[in-house]
Amino acid sequence: MNKIIQSLIKEFVQIEVSGKKILKGTLIDVGTDLLVIFNGTDYMYIPIIHIQRFCSIQKNDFDTFLPTESYSIKTGENNQDLSLEATLKQAEGKNSEIYLTDDQPLHGCIIQIMKDYFEFYSPVYKTMYISKKHLKWLIPYTTNEGSYGLNNNYSKLKANGTHVNTFKTRIEQFIGKMIVFNIGGSKSHIGKIKNVEEQVIELEKARATKDYLNIDHIKTIHEV
Repeated sequence: MNKIIQSLIKEFVQIEVSGKKILKGTLIDVGTDLLVIFNGTDYMYIPIIHIQRFCSIQKNDFDTFLPTESYSIKTGENNQDLSLEATLKQAEGKNSEIYLTDDQPLHGCIIQIMKDYFEFYSPVYKTMYISKKHLKWLIPYTTNEGSYGLNNNYSKLKANGTHVNTFKTRIEQFIGKMIVFNIGGSKSHIGKIKNVEEQVIELEKARATKDYLNIDHIKTIHEV
């Protein structure tokens, strides 16, 4: 546990994460590779790798940001095992909000966790595959509500298809199929995957033009 960050527990903090997003809240806990803040409404689990800078700040109504209930995801005695991997595992099967890019949070349920990605079911985009390293934060729902006012039966869905351990191998499963990379945001790509070799994806677009994409910059993939 990082002692510098740990010294700020219970203080009100401002955090800048990748993409120049500013988050504010009470620092609740620190794990091996993520921290937890309470923003007045939700507990946010933020991977440290995406934190650009943070500082303690004053807040006149500070007490309004102190949680009245304990947070839902805890692991290990004294939270010594609190980590991104453990947090994702405990969030599996629960309704959650996740954020990756372009002011487009995704709502749904983590279905299965693999080595470097996880399977996510969204009522909007259906089955998606998401690279762990691009996850900016996770907000588990505190109630048993379903996203968009729907029932939460989708949280009982089983993993889709065969066991595929890595994100690259999962992308290779879509060769010859129409897909969307990066959830339709400003850096999205839509087309048919022609080939995958090492870190490069060959993608055929609408009028037979081709893009060549670096797998390291692929955040999400889903079939259309």
